[in-house]
Amino acid sequence: MNLALLLAVSFFLGSIPFGLLIGKARGVDVRKAGSGNIGATNVWRLLGPTWGTVSFLLDVAKGAAAALLCGLVQPEAFWIFMKGDAATLGGVAAVAGHMLSPFVGFKGGKGIAAGLGALLGSAPLVGLGGFGVFLITMVFCQYVSLSSLVAVIAVMSLGFWFRQSPLFLVTYGMIGLYIYIKHIPNIKRLLKGEEPKFKLKPTQTPPPTAEGAKGT
Repeated sequence: MNLALLLAVSFFLGSIPFGLLIGKARGVDVRKAGSGNIGATNVWRLLGPTWGTVSFLLDVAKGAAAALLCGLVQPEAFWIFMKGDAATLGGVAAVAGHMLSPFVGFKGGKGIAAGLGALLGSAPLVGLGGFGVFLITMVFCQYVSLSSLVAVIAVMSLGFWFRQSPLFLVTYGMIGLYIYIKHIPNIKRLLKGEEPKFKLKPTQTPPPTAEGAKGT
């Protein structure tokens, strides 16, 4: 299969806005409530742990599926890349699709869950290590945003430690930088002490079902 076509498929997989679809199925437009983000954290805050977890797992799955697809198919002319780089490119394309989804006006999520899936499908040890750092940071600080930013640094460090390819380091470095840019509002709130901590129970009140339906 042609590499460009395969990456286009990966981008499409990543661009599916599961958080938005779950919210609309429950009568809530997640773009108009809570933080306004379509990611799993906002779904969790608005709809509770069950739907937040479903949103998270689906975002992880689409990143992993794209990476595994590219790694297994081995597109034409892929001899120019190092072993494992096909999966890397597929995963990165999926994360880009999630963050720049054409289904939501190229304003997607922040890429954390999709990025975890992409890593698990292309560099599992790096992905597991990064997720472990995220969980440990969450236990101590309870900020999803800060935990995500620390995990990004951990992923890059683990990429060097496990001697990932130059393509992996460059592409995930670019994704990591963009994740930081997407988190600038969170960083400002953290510095001001205004960033909300993550709670197991919903902390936001979603708009009424009828109002949410109007936003569809």
